[in-house]
Amino acid sequence: MNAVMGDTTSDADSADKRSRLRRSLSRWADSGEAHARDLRATHSVAGDVSIAEAPDRERVSLRGTIKTVTLRPRGGAPALEAELEDGSGVITIVWLGRRRIAGIGPGRAMRVEGRIGSATGHRVLFNPRYELIP
Repeated sequence: MNAVMGDTTSDADSADKRSRLRRSLSRWADSGEAHARDLRATHSVAGDVSIAEAPDRERVSLRGTIKTVTLRPRGGAPALEAELEDGSGVITIVWLGRRRIAGIGPGRAMRVEGRIGSATGHRVLFNPRYELIP
């Protein structure tokens, strides 16, 4: 009889652990959606379009937060790459011939202006005009 009760208790414990795990994952997923909503609200300004709605091969003005900054050589020359996100999407910003730009780093808000192109299937903005936002 004790063996049967022990099995029931361990089943209940494992079910409780699975339930806690599901709640934690759900909260984590919700926080990602909340973060995207916050970014969209923060970066929606008249005159700027969202990254997701920005048309290719037309001059656009985008506003967002830098996710990552990477130094990658392109054709033997240095190129500074940054991923800009605004809650609707992400776009790669590339400054050719630059190793670093003062003030540009992860978490920094900025506004960029330029023409969106495509490189290896990803949307890219080469050598845009930019403005750091405090």
